[in-house]
This record gives sequence, C-alpha cells and structure tokens, in this order.
Amino acid sequence: MYLTRIDRGANLYRYYRMEIVPGLFGDWGLVREWGRIGRGSQTRTDWFGTETEAQNARIELHTERAKRSYV
Repeated sequence: MYLTRIDRGANLYRYYRMEIVPGLFGDWGLVREWGRIGRGSQTRTDWFGTETEAQNARIELHTERAKRSYV
C-alpha cells in the first residue's frame, strides 16, 4: 500500500508505504517506510504471530494516515 500527502502551499511532499511480508519462522512482518518524496526514508518492521494480526495493524495504520490527509 502506497500513500502520499502533498500540499504544495506548505512545501509538503510525503509518502508512507506498508507491506506485509512472511518471516523465516512462520511469523509475519509489517514493513513500513516513510519520508519525503525523492529523498531518503526511514524503515521499520513490526513482527506478528499471524498474517491476520499484521493485516489488522496495517488497516489501523492506514486509518491513522487517512486522518492526516494521506491518500
């Protein structure tokens, strides 16, 4: 899932990317990457016991980002 937030008046060009990936030991990771479009980024991986837990976390984060004008 790739979200962007662009506000030219405030010189704001941001993105937020989320991806669910399988782990080596049967766990699931939610990889998040965010930063300014065209620049370096930050990355974080949160690990969950099941794919459903990772998907629920992704939905929660998507809702939070939508409240902050990411589309």
